[in-house]
Amino acid sequence: MRAILPGRPRTALQAVATGCWDEKQIITYISGNAVVILDGPHNVVQTTYLEVSDQFVAIAFDELSGKIAAASGSTVHVYKPYGRDEGALQWSLQCHLPVEGDDTIQTLSWGLDQELLVGSSSLTLFSTYNSVERLWTKPLANPAHLALFSYDTSLIASSGMADKLVKVWRRLSLADQRFEYSYLPHPAVVTGMHWRRPFHREESFENVLYTICADNKLRVWSPGESHSHYILQLWAEIDLAESIQPRSLAPEDRSSKRYVLFVDIREFRHATEHAVQNPPSNEDETHALEHLVEVANRSPDICIVLDDRGNMSAWGLESVGSKHRKPGDIFNVAHVEGLKIRFDSTATGLEDNVQLLSFCAGEPRSPLSILAHHFDGRLEWYEARLDTLFAPTPQPRRLQLRAVWTGHSGPIKKVVRTATGRSLISRTGDNESIVWTQKSVGKDITISRQSVLNTSEHIHRVWLLQEGKFIVFLHHDSVSLWDARGSKAKEVVRRPFSLQTKPLCLLCIPEVDDHSGLVHLATISSDMKGVAWEVRLPVPGSNVISLEDFATFELGSKEDFAYVLPVDPAGTSPVISGFLDTFARDVAISYSSTGVIKSWTARPDLEQRKLDWLLTSTVETFIDNPSLASGTSIRKAALVDSDRTLLTIWNMRSAQLEHEERFENSGGIQDLDWSSTPDNQSILAVGFPHRIILYTQLRYDYLDSKPSWAVMREISTRELSPHPIGDSVWLGGGAFVIGMGNQLVVQDKSLPASNNRLPDMRLSAKEKTSHDIFSVVRRLNGPLPVYHPQFLMQTLLSGKLHLVQQILLKLWKKLKFYSDGDPFDNFMDMDIDEFWSHENTSLSTTKRELSSSYADYAEEEPEAVTEEVAASLNELLASRQVPLLSSREQFHLADVVECVGTVEKHRRAIDENASRFLLFFRQHVLRLSQGLESTPISWREITWAFHSGSQDIITDLVSRHYHGKMHWAQARESGMFMWMTDINALRAQFEVIARNEYSKSEDKNPADCSLYYLALKKKTVLIGLWRMATWNREQASTQKFLSNNFQEPRWKTAALKNAYALMGKRRFEYAAAFFLLAGNLKDAVSVLSNQHGDLQLAIAVARVYEGDGSPVLKEFLQEKVLPQAALENSRWLATWAFWMLGKRDKAVRALILPLRTVLSPPETPTLQSKLFLTDDPALVVIYKQLREVSLQTLRGALSVSPRAEWEFVMHTAELYVRMGCDLLALDLVHKWEFLTPPEPRQAPRASPTRTTFNKKALETPVAHGQNPDALRGFDIDPRKILRRRSSLVIADLPQDFRRHGTAHEETVQEETNGLNGMKDGNEDIKEDKKKEKEKKQPTQFAEPDANSLLDAFGF
Repeated sequence: MRAILPGRPRTALQAVATGCWDEKQIITYISGNAVVILDGPHNVVQTTYLEVSDQFVAIAFDELSGKIAAASGSTVHVYKPYGRDEGALQWSLQCHLPVEGDDTIQTLSWGLDQELLVGSSSLTLFSTYNSVERLWTKPLANPAHLALFSYDTSLIASSGMADKLVKVWRRLSLADQRFEYSYLPHPAVVTGMHWRRPFHREESFENVLYTICADNKLRVWSPGESHSHYILQLWAEIDLAESIQPRSLAPEDRSSKRYVLFVDIREFRHATEHAVQNPPSNEDETHALEHLVEVANRSPDICIVLDDRGNMSAWGLESVGSKHRKPGDIFNVAHVEGLKIRFDSTATGLEDNVQLLSFCAGEPRSPLSILAHHFDGRLEWYEARLDTLFAPTPQPRRLQLRAVWTGHSGPIKKVVRTATGRSLISRTGDNESIVWTQKSVGKDITISRQSVLNTSEHIHRVWLLQEGKFIVFLHHDSVSLWDARGSKAKEVVRRPFSLQTKPLCLLCIPEVDDHSGLVHLATISSDMKGVAWEVRLPVPGSNVISLEDFATFELGSKEDFAYVLPVDPAGTSPVISGFLDTFARDVAISYSSTGVIKSWTARPDLEQRKLDWLLTSTVETFIDNPSLASGTSIRKAALVDSDRTLLTIWNMRSAQLEHEERFENSGGIQDLDWSSTPDNQSILAVGFPHRIILYTQLRYDYLDSKPSWAVMREISTRELSPHPIGDSVWLGGGAFVIGMGNQLVVQDKSLPASNNRLPDMRLSAKEKTSHDIFSVVRRLNGPLPVYHPQFLMQTLLSGKLHLVQQILLKLWKKLKFYSDGDPFDNFMDMDIDEFWSHENTSLSTTKRELSSSYADYAEEEPEAVTEEVAASLNELLASRQVPLLSSREQFHLADVVECVGTVEKHRRAIDENASRFLLFFRQHVLRLSQGLESTPISWREITWAFHSGSQDIITDLVSRHYHGKMHWAQARESGMFMWMTDINALRAQFEVIARNEYSKSEDKNPADCSLYYLALKKKTVLIGLWRMATWNREQASTQKFLSNNFQEPRWKTAALKNAYALMGKRRFEYAAAFFLLAGNLKDAVSVLSNQHGDLQLAIAVARVYEGDGSPVLKEFLQEKVLPQAALENSRWLATWAFWMLGKRDKAVRALILPLRTVLSPPETPTLQSKLFLTDDPALVVIYKQLREVSLQTLRGALSVSPRAEWEFVMHTAELYVRMGCDLLALDLVHKWEFLTPPEPRQAPRASPTRTTFNKKALETPVAHGQNPDALRGFDIDPRKILRRRSSLVIADLPQDFRRHGTAHEETVQEETNGLNGMKDGNEDIKEDKKKEKEKKQPTQFAEPDANSLLDAFGF
């Protein structure tokens, strides 16, 4: 549901009109240059605006035709209804009715046959039936203030401004529009008029006029004698002042103000019928109903008199218009107290007035509705049961408030909220400002007006203090503090200031003590200089209000600001701790013309009276001249380009791009607003001229490369108003306020069940009920259940296959007996310690393997997810709905189960990295077989297989999957020729590809396999194939050409010419074959990579043609692959390329340090290189694995500063949390061991077992991009790098470390290099082929303190 504040009703007697048309009650009123049309308390049918800035002054509604007339200046605008039959009722402009001269229209009234009476300095009657026709005009001595048709349009009553006379006009002839008139004298100024309405329009009735005079008397005028020259004569008077006699004599309970409400006989009968048909349940209240029925039987008109203290007196007028009035014709119906209409006691002047209208809302039998038009800018809708309203006994709620319509009288320009979102201030271009407070009405959220202020001075920025009780305005050269605790805000104090350039913002600095009443504000100019003020506000025990200068400051940034903005608070109170560090909440973000975003935090120093600033993050976005930016206190930022079409969302902590989207033909992005759930999950509202798109953050997904942001809802405002959106802002609790034109719309936090965007957010069908925004965002983020496919896959990548199997086995047992509604534990009833007590047991011998042979025949529960268990579990997943999983996620879970079963089948024969590769390869194959969109094997999976010692087995498994018919496209999908390290096996497999490429078509075209056989240097085989291709028209010429000796320059040149000719025909693969024929491997690789666009094929050809030591391959890796890795920020590709080049130290550093610093010369990153998908939490797994391979990789790890490694581990933990894998994050920070070189020590003589270090070199970390060759001069003992390890696998450990040792040293176990069969190209120390094993005494060590990790992570 949404609450609508349609705009401020004009302060005028004819600003509101209502009527029943087509069995529907229509309420319409004017607000500024807008006409607002409603048909219910919370439903705006339409808002239409004038194309010019003229203000409407009067409005009238025709119950017969449904037309609306609204006057502005000297023109009447007539709107007619359409779309009633189609169920989409709207009003469109029919015509304009100008009055003569520059006269100002004051009043309007509809008559019969769509006639419209216009009152100005003359009375003019128009006909709007088909075409506009002026029927009659009569100048007036006093410009008309009120002019009303009687109900049968035979009479007109008019009165001028401050006039004591009412002029009654009687139409004598319809043909020539002749009128006669008479006067009704009054002793004081006439303030109001009302014509009596009959029960049915068709019945004959006497026209009766009610007039209200400044002497507080109501006069009733009825038709006079037929022979009298008076059209109407006085029938009765009611003294309004004497009508209300409060029981209390206290002065505060008495008032001289009187307000009159007329209830005509038709509304009175309908409301009475409603009360009779819905009798009260309490028998004591039936007396009031019986009294009401008795009154209704007399068919009176009802006149209700009220004061502003809640007192009411109701009078019945019977037989009005009779020739002889009887004493009982005017009788008292009720005299009650406690009528709660919200009068403003502080209103003065013209605003101190209330106009009351009554109706029954469209239905024949409905309660009485009362419209209270407060001239201070409010229009309230009340409902009442007549028996309760007139009951003589005290009633708690005689009137029920249904709606309050208010707002601005001009287009809204800016809306600003408090930190909690419980208050906000809206401002127009004319500096009309209103403070609003959040209010709950049942389950719905709306806002109510708290204070109004108008100032002629320009307002540059604004800030609310103490939930809207006080306002601070920043002007061009001064700052002012306003007290907004009353209905009219008042300026309290003002302070001038001076800055060289324009101030950009107004910031509120969070306080350590939020309850002291002390607030610090600051402004910053474009030259990075600023001024701060100290504000004291009232608190319990002190009523001091002051505004004083606090400090001036300079931020000292090297680049000028294009803009500085306060951050949107992330759902928490703006309170800061006593420390100023990077963990503090941000207070502002700035951006430059080059697209550099910076976030800032600040803390006031009360003792030295200064403001301390700290730059917390810097992000280069590569977006020049951004037009719009917005940030949050938890370091999320959104940036829009100069064309207002590109939206980018950034994580300021990691300097990563999380989302990028371009909007064409949408009018440009106008606004950005942030909100967050209580647990800091972000929501972004992106505003366009006529719609708002709500985005929610999603969990990171590095396995399927899913987006990290998704559209949650789209709000269109065209149905509410044609005016574009001025501004929007979030309220606390998830409600959203939109300012458009004069109106404010409060969209509540609920999401409709029919939201067609919910399936894209991976919600299950049972969860597609009406959810609130926060619950949906919480569902899409936060910790995952342990059986979620993403958690299982990340756990598998962490090397915890045994843990995954235990989870799946428990899920299998649970689903066997599960039915909908049963409790389902997210942790599968596992103890929390079990999630990090399982070490790497995927290759260890399980209990079942150690058991006796009799265990094979015992009937016991399986201890691993075999293929049989996987099939059984998938059958259960196909028939049952797993809680907290959508259908898509459950389908993905079934794939994971099948993959785990496949890996378990081959587990005893393959290592961990082969298991990781096989898992993802199997998943890739499953998705292709299911017809789902699947990404090819990534460089992450290639890297796992590349560092596997079981490559022969996974090569065989991949080949068998394709039944020995693998083509190059399938080989590229598997990445086989990137991860195979045995060059002989690589060439053998490449020859298999060549044969399959040749036979893939029925024609068996040798051109398809030419590249492959020539890369294998088997030209003879290719000639034989061409010899058999007699069907090919190129057979003879090609066979003859291939028979030549291409070592000769003549034929080498001929081959090159053919290659270039084929490139012109865009046959790039065939052209590369001719480059190889000419012996030009470099050009062949270049064509395959650049023109053909196949990086893997280029590398495979180079490896097959010249081996891994090929200079062409190394140059290609150095000049093409590594720069591409830097541009894409692909660490997996970079570490693979460095390892292929023999630079294993850089291969390790590339996993942690920015790639542009590892390369020489460094590469300039691009926008896409900032994308969050370039990161991967599995990098920490391969890093930990590779740093222990050899001394060269260990040197690479030691060249990384401890700070960089700490940030890398903490960043990976944050990635795990964003993915919903909090348990893996905790496991990482709990078990991570940093490289800690031993302290340098002095020895009396040199010992081969001791290590000599340069203390300065150890304490000073290697800078990013610096060559770590300095570490080569140290004798690094790898056994003392990791203190927790009882054994360390080092492939190239020197012999001295193996042969010598003391009882105080650790055991060194030498094993076969299970990561890679390749040798280091630049190793200084070669691996000894003989291994010696010596038993050493275990070394006692002190466990490192992990509090720094746990505390920083939040545990």
